[in-house]
Amino acid sequence: MRKLSRPANQRKALFRNMVTDLFTHEKIRTTEVKAKEVRILADKLITLAKKGDLHSRRQAAAVLNNKDVVRKLFQEIAGRYTERNGGYTRILKLEPRRGDAAPMVLLELVE
Repeated sequence: MRKLSRPANQRKALFRNMVTDLFTHEKIRTTEVKAKEVRILADKLITLAKKGDLHSRRQAAAVLNNKDVVRKLFQEIAGRYTERNGGYTRILKLEPRRGDAAPMVLLELVE
């Protein structure tokens, strides 16, 4: 896991917020390094949602910040990927950020 020049608690909060936003909006614009880390967490949560049992729901709720997002993950998003084994997200490269030329990407859920 990349540290991203942050303490562990801030890094964990960043990834939890980003994956919550990804499931809410189904796409987010972020830096390439952050997107690669969030993709790992998002794929694990979608795999949990495909199981659909109570234990998986509680594990997902421990990571996600919003009960409505957990509900959306288990009812809508997991249903799309029943035949798919992994690779639920896509990273599309965008132009560099204007301020510091950091490589930017669009992280989105695959249809």
